[in-house]
Amino acid sequence: MRYIECGGAGGPEVMHIAEAPVPAPGARDVVIRVEAAGVNRPDLLQRAGKYPPPPGASPVLGLEVAGTVAAAGAESGWREGDKVCALAPGGGYAEYCLVPAPQCLPVPRGLSMVEAAGIPETFFTVWANLFQIGRLRADDRVLVHGGASGIGTTAIQLARAFGAKVWVTAGTLAKCRFCEELVSCPG
Repeated sequence: MRYIECGGAGGPEVMHIAEAPVPAPGARDVVIRVEAAGVNRPDLLQRAGKYPPPPGASPVLGLEVAGTVAAAGAESGWREGDKVCALAPGGGYAEYCLVPAPQCLPVPRGLSMVEAAGIPETFFTVWANLFQIGRLRADDRVLVHGGASGIGTTAIQLARAFGAKVWVTAGTLAKCRFCEELVSCPG
């Protein structure tokens, strides 16, 4: 398979096409044939040499992908041909990406693969922080700082969808107005 290799710290010029074997899934993994990959701040920082991948993570850039399951481990719960988006432990800037099955989501109906590739990082982050750690429930109050960011807009939408009352901060008047629209949207 082809992937984008980062040949050292720097700008886009340090990236080039390289080849490696297609990864094989473990029992609880899937291999996704990547159709789209997200670009996140950690990807940019890693390319710049300021964010080393965690131990055991792929050195290949790319934390979000969307595509089709090409191979599924026996205990993954997914099947070959399923359309998924996923939060990858690196390796998304490749034709195939190995991902633990619990980090995959079905591609939402009506979204393109490009749109779906932008979902996992923010939704997994918000879900873990607001709902699993913070135990947010209906009628709770939540303050979202940086509400116009990807994490912020996702937090606003999920909190509202689950019946919480949302307050937001943002850095400019235009961003505040945008957040006010999200907070007041019917839903």
